[in-house]
Amino acid sequence: MPKRAFRYAVVDAFTDEPFKGNPAAVCLLEDDAGAAGDHVDERWMQAVAAEFNTPITAFLVRSGAGADAAGGGVTAVTPQFRIRWFTPVRESELCGHGTLAAAHYLISSGLVERDAIEFVAKSGRLTAKKVVGSKDASDAKFFVELDFPVIPVVKYNSAEVFSLPDTLNGASVINELQAISAFSDLIVEVSSCDEVENVCPNIAELAQCPGRGIAITGPAREGSSYDFVTRFFSPKYGINEDPVCASVHCSLAPYWGQKLGKYDMTAFMASPRSGTLCLQWDEETQRVRIRGEAITVMVGTLHA
Repeated sequence: MPKRAFRYAVVDAFTDEPFKGNPAAVCLLEDDAGAAGDHVDERWMQAVAAEFNTPITAFLVRSGAGADAAGGGVTAVTPQFRIRWFTPVRESELCGHGTLAAAHYLISSGLVERDAIEFVAKSGRLTAKKVVGSKDASDAKFFVELDFPVIPVVKYNSAEVFSLPDTLNGASVINELQAISAFSDLIVEVSSCDEVENVCPNIAELAQCPGRGIAITGPAREGSSYDFVTRFFSPKYGINEDPVCASVHCSLAPYWGQKLGKYDMTAFMASPRSGTLCLQWDEETQRVRIRGEAITVMVGTLHA
């Protein structure tokens, strides 16, 4: 990879406060660099991700393609970017908070002038759109809404259940599930919000579990503005605790939606940084819309 200068930003996703939520580095490569790194050395991208050492680094390349969208008698082209995500130790198949961070940076910096963006990843096409949360025209704050497919879950095979006594710290397990996807996340439902918060992660223990990571989830406190609470651990991906994992909510939204009889929910990630996700589960189309705020905390130029 020849030395070039690329602009980057560090964005905290699923929060409106700096140094909360989940940080992601967003690197904008040249428009002519090919398919989001198809012609960029993967070892270079992995080295950059390790240098940033955030839970995810998203690499973007603007594409000449885009979907035509008619509106107001004018045909507009939705901006399209090819995207790849890298943790500090490996490439990720899908990353919600990295996609939200990328969309927030592109919109807030004026790099795109539309309210919708299409991202093309190895795993398929994803859309993100700007949603204004206030009627006050002077309020620059906005949400980004992601449209992801549902990832169904099944009852975990009792013959293969991994015991997590140290990590669960005495929590009462209600259910153990497995996400049916390339991730194969293990989802453990416990009986209370307190038990989620009291999880004491034994990283060596968690690293032995199959799949990408382990979500510990439970109901929110009565009277809370949240519907359920989760923590997510992914030591295999170099992230001992993911501050806010959006992609696991592709499974959690339909799971909790069925339990609670709801299609619109608010989820809380109870990591030390914490984060809030607004969810809309569409049972008919089998889609999950994930909405959150973000804030850019750093911008600069990468010389590498």
